Amino acid sequence: MATIVSPLAPKFYPDMPEIEGVRFSTAEAGVKYRGRTDVVLASLDAGTTVAGVFTQSKCPSAPVDWCKAILKNGTARGLLVNSGNANAFTGKKGSTAVELSAKIAAKSLGCNVNEVFLASTGVIGEPLDAGKFEAVIDDLAAAVQPASWREAAEAIMTTDTYPKIATATVEFDGKAVTFNGIAKGAGMIAPDMATMLSFIFTDAAISPKVLQSLLSGETGESFNSVTVDSDTSTSDTVLLFATGAAEKRGVAKLDDLDDPRLGTVRAALGDMMQNLAQQIVRDGEGARKFVEVQVEGAESDISAKKIALSIGNSPLVKTAVAGEDANWGRVVMAVGKAGEPADRDKLAIWFGDIRVAVDGERDPEYGEELAAAVMKEEDIVIRVDLGLGSGQACIWTCDLTKEYIAINGDYRS
Repeated sequence: MATIVSPLAPKFYPDMPEIEGVRFSTAEAGVKYRGRTDVVLASLDAGTTVAGVFTQSKCPSAPVDWCKAILKNGTARGLLVNSGNANAFTGKKGSTAVELSAKIAAKSLGCNVNEVFLASTGVIGEPLDAGKFEAVIDDLAAAVQPASWREAAEAIMTTDTYPKIATATVEFDGKAVTFNGIAKGAGMIAPDMATMLSFIFTDAAISPKVLQSLLSGETGESFNSVTVDSDTSTSDTVLLFATGAAEKRGVAKLDDLDDPRLGTVRAALGDMMQNLAQQIVRDGEGARKFVEVQVEGAESDISAKKIALSIGNSPLVKTAVAGEDANWGRVVMAVGKAGEPADRDKLAIWFGDIRVAVDGERDPEYGEELAAAVMKEEDIVIRVDLGLGSGQACIWTCDLTKEYIAINGDYRS
């Protein structure tokens, strides 16, 4: 694990309120790392509902297959997550490991095996020894407690340099409903649902159908709008759990997609998911710059997003940012190669508030000094107007530095 915290890390961590019906514990199982926690167990009260979104990789991990298979039941009592080993591309051994892991956790939690969700992150291709969970599971189950959000986030880190946590509160008729989330991710990050692991919990009572609608609806502009290196993981998983405890306080269950309260919930959940997604980019392996790419004037929102991702994924754009070089020609290149409608002579580009190109050529008012000053900032906005329509999109990425190569050149060491 990296020991130097990203310079883009949050300056403080939020106070994470307790969510009734959720308890965590962590342990050192020795899956790969030594001297640090690498497994987390979440115990969830009976009646907890669950929704999920997963990687679109054609080579998914065994835990992803497991979660997809049991998600249709709509209920959850436990979550077991490990770092250090992705349990991906491990053949029948991977399937056997997830089945055994779920049985071990289910026995300790006193629930059905198909109510235990699993996630793994780390090296691909190495068999996972589920026996390591068996050695610590009793202690894990005995130690679960409500206030362990940061500890849980730390246990699922791989090349992350800091734990990622966020919280949001919504009020209905004067009664608060809370959403807390944790995430991990720093490399192998590209938007194709979900580019990392994230687990979100709420005390609201929400039916599985509504919960899935909430999660799927807010994924596009959060976890699917970030990229570090254009690579989609085999293990991408986002799970949203609702314990229903707020119903005991008089907060009526969200059971209808037309419920007027859903607008408020979507906004709060979406902001929190976007917060977690941006934290992942800010912890991009070797990153020193956080970049927001805004595209407007496209023929459609879909087209705008493809162009934004072409810019955000371009090694030439990302290395120019790393070198603090206001090379807007790299942005022109990325727009042109995206395969989406674009007109060179209508294109305009800004670095921050400085327009550097317009109408197919360098802006007549362009000054290298002003643009160069923008590139020295930690947070940089690159804005593109295609001048074709009303389509728009926004994605977040980071620069590409020598440290990224160093981290990934010896990742398995």
